[in-house]
Amino acid sequence: MNQHPGILGKKLGSTQIFKADGNVAACTVIDCSELVVVGHRTQEKDGYSALVLGYGKRKASRTSKPLAGHFKKAGIEPVQHVKEFRLPAEEVAKFAVGSKPDLNAIFTVGQFVDGQGHTRGRGFTGVMRRWNFAGGVGSHGTHEYFRHGGSIGTNMTPGRTLPNLKMSGHYGDEQLTVHNLKVAKIDAEKGLLLVEGGIPGARNAMVTIRGAVKKNGGAAK
Repeated sequence: MNQHPGILGKKLGSTQIFKADGNVAACTVIDCSELVVVGHRTQEKDGYSALVLGYGKRKASRTSKPLAGHFKKAGIEPVQHVKEFRLPAEEVAKFAVGSKPDLNAIFTVGQFVDGQGHTRGRGFTGVMRRWNFAGGVGSHGTHEYFRHGGSIGTNMTPGRTLPNLKMSGHYGDEQLTVHNLKVAKIDAEKGLLLVEGGIPGARNAMVTIRGAVKKNGGAAK
């Protein structure tokens, strides 16, 4: 389980910046300007330690009474998106409820991070687009079978189509994590975080950025 600090933000889109050596880096821009600490989870009360972050404004009329009471107890305005980040107790204690996390205290330029989001939905697609199948041959009498998936059955035993075969169906709109991206730039005043490479999700979608789980705590290389 990833227990490195991270943030919840809105994907604004892509841009490019020039590095110190003159090379161009394609980056994804994450907006964290509306990020706020909603609450804490403690080992004594909840059985685990975690930091609860919220993003975006939420209308009071669209907030349920239990949720509104939770926000009122924390002394903050209702937020649209809420997500827990499992962290050690000493890390959770660094963030006060109702405060805005400082990006410079969470990330450093050059640090490895993991980006997580929901991919764009592509609707119902065939096997060539969904699973990268090669398709059928285009000659030797092939008729209306160019983009089919081919044989899916077995023989008399077991005499049925086995489950979990790659077929056409709904493609996209699923949670995906891209590992080992690099933090390119931090603008704490504007609440912007630039990460080299692409992060799953459409424009204005919510994404999660936290220290890389496969890179020794997400340390800079």
